[in-house]
Amino acid sequence: MTTPRLVYFDWTDPAAQEILHPEDVEVCQLDLFGDVDVNWQALRRAHGYQALIRTEAVRRPGTGTSWLPSADFIDGCKELLAVATAGAGYDVVDVEAATDAGIIVCNNTGPGREAVAEHALGLMLALCKKIVLADRNLRSGSVENRSLLKGTELAGKTVGIVGIGNIGARLAEMCRMAFGMEVLAYDPFLTSAAVAERGAVGVSFDELLSRSDFVVATCPLTAETKGLFAREAFAAMKETAFFVTTARGEVHDEVDLFVALTHDQIAGAGLDVFHVEPPPPNTPLLKLDNVVATPHVAGITAEATRALAESTARQWLEIFSGRVPAGLVNPQAWGLYSSRFESVFGRRPDPLPEA
Repeated sequence: MTTPRLVYFDWTDPAAQEILHPEDVEVCQLDLFGDVDVNWQALRRAHGYQALIRTEAVRRPGTGTSWLPSADFIDGCKELLAVATAGAGYDVVDVEAATDAGIIVCNNTGPGREAVAEHALGLMLALCKKIVLADRNLRSGSVENRSLLKGTELAGKTVGIVGIGNIGARLAEMCRMAFGMEVLAYDPFLTSAAVAERGAVGVSFDELLSRSDFVVATCPLTAETKGLFAREAFAAMKETAFFVTTARGEVHDEVDLFVALTHDQIAGAGLDVFHVEPPPPNTPLLKLDNVVATPHVAGITAEATRALAESTARQWLEIFSGRVPAGLVNPQAWGLYSSRFESVFGRRPDPLPEA
């Protein structure tokens, strides 16, 4: 009987190792800065690959090798059956190439819900209260006129959430319950009734931009959302509005955002994600006083990273047992994947549930 082989570089928390027992899964940890050939030897034998996030994957020696699951990477891993990502985002994976190869792609939604929603709310508060700017001025001894640090309040304002999934729904609840905010949401994949169940009023993207005091992006990076927040979107927002994102860097255009912020088209921005991560210190957006920035850490809390590791490990057990994982991204790969799974383990995985 073939034992499933899983390779990874790092878990979000050691708790994953408490769940993945050697008698069930052969687990091999790779070294990001180790011998490239040794890593590839393990990857070529692997049935499962726990993908690195983009920030980690680019922090490799100058070997010309990327550990992102690109088309070339997938082509080099002939035994690979599944790729999983730590978190909701799966933009690091070439899903089309994986599907063509009969490889399933899985994400992991839910465990970081509270952490990311709280972080988005924290950025909102930091912006409207000018907390970061006040801290900078206080430390530099430049507080001469406190009225210049006059902020605004969340209470009674309108927040517009773009992508009201697990994170967006939790943020909607926080804003509504704690501050009595009106919550609007734009999500083309949900009906108005489904949006309402998540605590928001469904509106068009244009209406959300024109009515919101805070526009918050919590959507995944897809072909549809790439560059969604660019010149026209920022121009449609209120001059007093704030843009906040915990999504992915490429959901917003950094040059257009800089222009909007420096030409008083919007009041400020709270950014946890950038095109290049971590962003270089000379990144223009980081020079602005009306920008609050963090280095893609919204989901990194002690509670979230442990929950994510546990959930990820359980998903691998689910995959290797032949069940359909809850985080399956590309169900269209299931037919070819099932045949490949059977050729390795001598049994077919469960069929997809009927729609």
